[in-house]
Amino acid sequence: MNLMKFQIIDFLKEVLKEDIGRGDLARDLIPNKIVNAKVIAKSEGVVAGIEYIKHFSYLADVKFDFNFEDGDFYKNGDVIFIISGNAKDILSIERSILNILQHASGIASNAYEFSKRVKKLKILDTRKTRPLLRVFEKYAAKCGGVTNHRLGLDDCLMLKDTHLATFKSVKEAIKIARNSIPFTTKIEIECETLDQAKEAMEAGADIVMCDNMSFEEIKKVVEYRNKNYPSVLLEASGNITLQNLKEYENLGVDAISSGAIIHQATFKDFSMKIANV
Repeated sequence: MNLMKFQIIDFLKEVLKEDIGRGDLARDLIPNKIVNAKVIAKSEGVVAGIEYIKHFSYLADVKFDFNFEDGDFYKNGDVIFIISGNAKDILSIERSILNILQHASGIASNAYEFSKRVKKLKILDTRKTRPLLRVFEKYAAKCGGVTNHRLGLDDCLMLKDTHLATFKSVKEAIKIARNSIPFTTKIEIECETLDQAKEAMEAGADIVMCDNMSFEEIKKVVEYRNKNYPSVLLEASGNITLQNLKEYENLGVDAISSGAIIHQATFKDFSMKIANV
């Protein structure tokens, strides 16, 4: 995922605006002096968020010395980075920095657990992200080794059961879509049965999602695809967790998607310690 500097800085401005509000009440109490601070891991996992944190240097009188890059493994007690600068600025942005590191590293670590379970197919995240954190959370998931699914409604055209209910048929929906969407845009159809999957392929879908299908039904969809429409991609989705993920590896689908990669991730633990006071 390509993250442009100005987008990150705009994001960080909003983060600081939320936390600092009308002003940090402790700021005037803190001596105006240069200090160093260490951010130390109190857990283990995959680090993420560094790409965001480094841009705090554009918004505050601070500099960073990073020991890790996004996607690196870290262990308890590791110094992730050292921040130096005005004590007033460091302490004003402390919680924002830690929140970003903890949240992103939690997602990256959870994503890694998903990605390492299977080797034969792609693991995809979903749009089940927290409001206004879509890019941030998907970036963290990618750091953990999974592949991003669509970023938004303006990406791939996915027609779910609620969309299809407004058309006479899947064939009609795809025909209308082909005359409306950009030439390069793919169409994915959510299907709950073998018959729906057949209809979607016959109508010209690029991707068929096997949504909450049984393993036996997914195998039948794969067999039909392989025999008749080998260029169609198959995605399995619906209640896929770390516990049952391995069972999907040999079904023959191209990818599986799981919202749990992001929405079931928990914060990792880091702390900041000030030195040279």
